[in-house]
Amino acid sequence: MQKRLFIIAAVFVLALVPAARAQRRNQPSASVSSVSGPEDSGFGPLDSTPPAGLTPDQIIQKFAARESVFNDARKSYAFRQDVRVQTIDDDTRKPDGEYRQITEIGFTNEGKRTENVTFAPQNSLQRLMMSPADFADIEQRLPFVLTTADLPQYNITYIGRQKVDELDTYVFDAAPKVIEKNKRYYQGRVWVDQQDFQIVLVSGKNVPDDVRHGHEDLSPPFTTYYEQIDGKFWFPTYTKAEGILNFTGGNGYMSEQVHIREILKYSNYTQFHSSSRILGYGQVSQDPPQQSTPPK
Repeated sequence: MQKRLFIIAAVFVLALVPAARAQRRNQPSASVSSVSGPEDSGFGPLDSTPPAGLTPDQIIQKFAARESVFNDARKSYAFRQDVRVQTIDDDTRKPDGEYRQITEIGFTNEGKRTENVTFAPQNSLQRLMMSPADFADIEQRLPFVLTTADLPQYNITYIGRQKVDELDTYVFDAAPKVIEKNKRYYQGRVWVDQQDFQIVLVSGKNVPDDVRHGHEDLSPPFTTYYEQIDGKFWFPTYTKAEGILNFTGGNGYMSEQVHIREILKYSNYTQFHSSSRILGYGQVSQDPPQQSTPPK
């Protein structure tokens, strides 16, 4: 999120120009204080003993391969994405600005992916403005997937085993090995189902933030929950991100702390199939995509 500045004397709004995210080599001018994380209820004790039957590296390879299959399969699903971003007044503990958008992600008869915004009231955020990096996080990184192709970018550390509600999970910490310019990464904890070898919960942060004076672009820590939708894969269904963004200003502007809360909901997952029928020698009929409603 980028800070929105108001120049009263000039009677106009000056919005900071979005900039590429980068690491600052000296003392950061901005930071994020975490007030978010997974709820303690439903979490059993963490068992740090080595896993039985498989090495941590074997588990990592198995769940990354499974995530790769899921990542490809998810591209054939339509779903609803509900995004709510709020700034919170810490005196009243109530929202004082909000961005809201509901989007239906679907397909044309030819199988081309579509995005149809069905609800988008006027944006009332005053203290912050959403940057292109925020929208990219919403689309690509808050519903976190760690595939085989992603593994070389991360250090994955086995933490232990933990029961989350009724699920037995392996717990790992993930952090980028090297942060390349203009790229974003996940850094935090990952819970993997011991039976399905797929991510069922993540809690961490997208990094790096841009903390340069005049280009501050910060994001809060987040937790994403997954549910088994179709009996095969675990889909992201709910994300909560919350934190205090500490903008220290620059060029004479005053510093400011902004409490931000983001709630994302992913629902109505339905799979679309495109099938071909052989009519005769050299003739193929391409049927339109068919909707398959997953079991509840």
